[in-house]
Amino acid sequence: MTAHPLAALTAHQMLAAFAQGTLTPSTLLEALLMHIAAINPAINALTAFDIDAARDEAALSTQRWAKGQPKGLLDGLPIGVKDLQETKGLLTTYGNPRSRNHVPAQDLPMVARLRAAGAIVLAKTNVPELGAGGNTRNPVWGATGNPFNPALIVGGSSGGSAAALAADLVPLATGSDTGGSLRLPAALCGIVGYRPSVDVIAHPTRPLGWSAISVLGPMARTVDDLVLMLRACHGFDPGDPLSAPSDPARFDALPPRDPGTLRLGYSEDFGGAPVDPQIRATFRARLAALKPDVAELRPVDLNLGDMDRAFDILRAESFVAAFGTATQTDPDNFGLHIHANVQLGLGFTLADRAWAHAEQTRILRQFNARIAGLDAILLPTAPVSPFPWTQSHATQIDGQDMDIYYRWLALTYRGSLTGGPAITLPSGLDPEGMPFGLQLLGPVRGDAGLLACARSIEALLARDPATARPRPDLDALTRSTVDLRAIVTHPPQNDAASAALSAPTAV
Repeated sequence: MTAHPLAALTAHQMLAAFAQGTLTPSTLLEALLMHIAAINPAINALTAFDIDAARDEAALSTQRWAKGQPKGLLDGLPIGVKDLQETKGLLTTYGNPRSRNHVPAQDLPMVARLRAAGAIVLAKTNVPELGAGGNTRNPVWGATGNPFNPALIVGGSSGGSAAALAADLVPLATGSDTGGSLRLPAALCGIVGYRPSVDVIAHPTRPLGWSAISVLGPMARTVDDLVLMLRACHGFDPGDPLSAPSDPARFDALPPRDPGTLRLGYSEDFGGAPVDPQIRATFRARLAALKPDVAELRPVDLNLGDMDRAFDILRAESFVAAFGTATQTDPDNFGLHIHANVQLGLGFTLADRAWAHAEQTRILRQFNARIAGLDAILLPTAPVSPFPWTQSHATQIDGQDMDIYYRWLALTYRGSLTGGPAITLPSGLDPEGMPFGLQLLGPVRGDAGLLACARSIEALLARDPATARPRPDLDALTRSTVDLRAIVTHPPQNDAASAALSAPTAV
């Protein structure tokens, strides 16, 4: 049996075992390292490792638990950190050749908060180059394969995090989301991914500090584990003008929600985005499963305005701000998607930018009117089933051609324009035998309410194996012959990174 039984425990179960003295952080870490050695080569989800430091941290955590003095909510839990997020002393490449040997001197504030809560940063998780696209592959680490079929995509850009969670490599992982980068991979891998309102988790490295479309968020296998992680990392930072001081206990006790009190809306296609007929059928089946147990479930018109053009402009301006100069001075070290986004941005005018920000405001006000009186609006998360990772992106959906490589993500990026919270829940398999994700949108700054709603719906879905969170066949993964590193052209090489590259090996 390749799967280690401790690896499948939830974060809550791990912490309870620490408290009871039936498991120590050091024992858990060694079990996860054995599990990673057996499984990770097949999916390439975890990249750079910090094993020696993790062992030292686990030993200290073991001592604290023995004294009954854990230092925080996550004490002793190994986590994965997305490779777009800086980690002190641990290789952070962004999947880009220019940064393939970059070892940061400090943590991203979100990561620092997780460490302060006792989390052990074990490894980085794979990403598309600089986070561009819904397919996790880059020239530094290669591609990440789906735990349900390594030949297929995991989504992106938080694809390594989603795959690592689905395959039980870590109990918690970080993500980020502009146009669905957190929600899409969570859906395609069968785990939980949450995009918070823009003020919840400080993001002081956002290229445009006043732009609300990019956020940081937690990823987990259950809503309760996700909320636990959120409690440890939410909060204000003066470097992020959109974050705001808030009650530190705002997520400590979510209000229980009886499913019979839930008032839900739904849309199959977010105002006309293309969706594969099989995905529509699966979504309708999930609605049918929920309808008898909720107070209200009604269609909602989500044609809120020119959402695609507004997103194009808002996203492109961020790419120009972040990479415009670098792509001109060092063009060979950036991939086609990065160049495409920068060129798109350079083609827009100040009048286009003014229109986009005004349109985003109109979209928000339309959304507020649509969600009034509802706890959440339900949608599919992904418009298609996962396709081969060798294919950059979905080029056609239900007979409609995609005009740019990220257009197939409209079901998620249109929701990003509101600035409000969204979460995707795992809900069984689609007709292709791959995970299906159910997306919930909440009112702006209605994060606690949306999470409470999601936890209630998660419980409803868990009653039936056909709608519960699916689990991959981990034993089958070890027999995979898919070469996910075939596209590596610029692996990390120098001595500064060597300590971070020692992956666990099977004994």
